[in-house]
Amino acid sequence: MLFHLTQYFAEYYSGFNVFNYLTLRAILGALTALMISFIIGPYMIKKLSILKIGQTVRDDGPETHFSKAGTPTMGGALILIAVSVATLLWADLDNRQIWVVLFVLLSFGIIGWIDDYKKLIKKDPEGLKSRYKFFWQSFFGLVVSIYLFETASPVEKELIVPFFKSVAIPLGVITFVSLSFLVIVGSSNAVNFTDGLDGLAILPTVMVGGALGIFAYLTGHANFSEYLSIPYVAGAGELVVFCGALVGAGLGFLWFNTYPAQVFMGDIGALSIGAALGVVAIMIRQEFALFIMGGVFVMETVSVIIQVASYKLTGKRIFRMAPLHHHFELKGWPEPRVIVRFWIITVILVLIGLATLKVR
Repeated sequence: MLFHLTQYFAEYYSGFNVFNYLTLRAILGALTALMISFIIGPYMIKKLSILKIGQTVRDDGPETHFSKAGTPTMGGALILIAVSVATLLWADLDNRQIWVVLFVLLSFGIIGWIDDYKKLIKKDPEGLKSRYKFFWQSFFGLVVSIYLFETASPVEKELIVPFFKSVAIPLGVITFVSLSFLVIVGSSNAVNFTDGLDGLAILPTVMVGGALGIFAYLTGHANFSEYLSIPYVAGAGELVVFCGALVGAGLGFLWFNTYPAQVFMGDIGALSIGAALGVVAIMIRQEFALFIMGGVFVMETVSVIIQVASYKLTGKRIFRMAPLHHHFELKGWPEPRVIVRFWIITVILVLIGLATLKVR
């Protein structure tokens, strides 16, 4: 909205043309989302506490988690508000990619909100039943995947393989939609699995989101994309504004979510930001890069799959507890050590992902 207002004033004063620069608007988006988080965060935490919307703790979990019972949850709404407002203010609202990522963010946020509402307010331990949750994730994931295929240019229907300059695999409708569905729904659930310790999920989200913003900027710039031998996707650069807003909102949330957490994001935050990362990666054709950079999310998800499969097939557990971060807690690692080491792993993986831009 503010971007379009600056376009109007630019007709009378050329200085407003500075807002055409994506880098400036990405910075403004990040700062706006950060300030929104700082302003409404304390009020939201206080309101959640008054309404007694607090965390429930598993009886079979680490004993150190028992003290977390009652901590305000559903704080992910703060992220959604900050990201949405900042993006609407500073992004070009004529850009279809912006509306796609906002649709994914909010639709998956609604699914998470319903799940949290049932668990925390209706006191239903199961929350939104798994089959219904997966149904609605699948529904929105398929709708977006089909839309992206129908509106994609030929280059947007190719699968780019990192580290290989000339490898681009053309995708038909079935393969494109299937891959996109897996990336969106998989990323959504992966971040949700990771969200189990104070700040564990949000900072990797910030780092991966920031890196995807760099990819988006380069992918939407004809000269840079040609120089780096990555696909040029018209309009994709505008996604850097959304990624900037996600970084700002994530850092603002981390202010309150860092150990010991004052608030947890809940499914409303984890499901939505995970899906948003997935759809951004699809639109800039960097699904493999997301897989690399989001390696912490991947290993958390794989640990759950392995644990469930092993127990059902053999009656034995591979890990002391899944997701993986609980395994290390039960081995005696203090919670801050698990968190920081997972953060360090993410830094390394993000750097590897960014290296794919040149190592080809």
